[in-house]
Amino acid sequence: MMFDSIDEGQLFQRARELRRHLHQYPELSGEERETAELVSRVLVDAGLEVTTGIGGYGVLGVLKGKQTSPVIALRADMDALPITEATGADFASTKQGVMHACGHDAHTAMLLTAAEELAKYKEEIDGTVLFVFQPAEEDAPVGGAAKMLEEGVFQMYPPDAVFAQHVWPDLPVGTFGVQSGPVMGNSDRFRIVINGAGGHASMPHQGVDAIVAATQITQALQTIVSRNTDPQDAAVITVGKLEAGERYNVIPREAVLEGTVRTLDDEVKENVKARFHQVVTSTAEALGTEASINYMDGYPATVNDPEFTDVIKNAITHSYGQEALPDVRPSLGGEDFGRFLQHYPGVYYWLGITDPSVKKPKPLHDPSFHIEEEALLYGVKQFMHTVEWSLDALQRKGENV
Repeated sequence: MMFDSIDEGQLFQRARELRRHLHQYPELSGEERETAELVSRVLVDAGLEVTTGIGGYGVLGVLKGKQTSPVIALRADMDALPITEATGADFASTKQGVMHACGHDAHTAMLLTAAEELAKYKEEIDGTVLFVFQPAEEDAPVGGAAKMLEEGVFQMYPPDAVFAQHVWPDLPVGTFGVQSGPVMGNSDRFRIVINGAGGHASMPHQGVDAIVAATQITQALQTIVSRNTDPQDAAVITVGKLEAGERYNVIPREAVLEGTVRTLDDEVKENVKARFHQVVTSTAEALGTEASINYMDGYPATVNDPEFTDVIKNAITHSYGQEALPDVRPSLGGEDFGRFLQHYPGVYYWLGITDPSVKKPKPLHDPSFHIEEEALLYGVKQFMHTVEWSLDALQRKGENV
């Protein structure tokens, strides 16, 4: 294969160096200026054609091989989260209240390292490779993918396929989570404002208690999943925030609920959404209150293409054996990459990052989230294998047309 002679030690050192730097200097969604500057500088130094400022701080690097087609795109997200780090690492975040708790520092570092290495094989690559560095992935429900698409990230080089990987603490280092069809869920948000009538706590009959309505609505929403949705279909409704009241002896006139709705199937999503409005409105009315609903359609489900899923699986098993592909189930986590997959076929897969001896790893978005850095090399190499195997598959597909 093309990359059999790579210096794995050098690749690992480079990926770790980049990842640790990015981890120390995280930037929130829409603020990725320094990260984008680093990305651009590395890509330019590697000899790639670079465009910056796409959809905010988005960066596109173009590597043209010995022929211009086929075209594939590899994507990494760059933004961090508003979380105070608690890992105790000597390369911990230097910014109070900001942390790469979802592994986007690793994604960016691995893709940059792969880009540098792939540039050395420019004359052997049968096509064009696009390196997409996306801002604001964590800025749900808006996100950065839609803005990059709107601003023509692929206008000059429309890809035949797009790919992305995400670090996954539920999988041990050396393994990958790959499956066809939906792999991440529709991720919607909602905000409900309940209006009642205030009053003295000792005379509740003179007011209309917004807290009572808010708790009843919270409970009633759970019946949508338990009683209105097929048990075989994935759906979750979570109220993550409830605000109401100013004083212990005052019945509040207003309560605010905020939360999320997660589904895998679009038809299920629409059914849950319709029932959501019915339940909230009717429950509020029954309790003498009024409910104002702001339902925000978020990231679409991330749906993998069956043919390219097989390509990725074949690349992994060729390199690491069948044991590197454990059985996985879809997640209802949201992922902005789903918007790219609405326009182009491709695959979003998971990269194992956990020491196999750890029985309960810290989850994504946890202040103590940790990556076993050995996983970085697997991620870099798989980006490279994805290029080789997907371009080869596209070449063969074109020859058979």
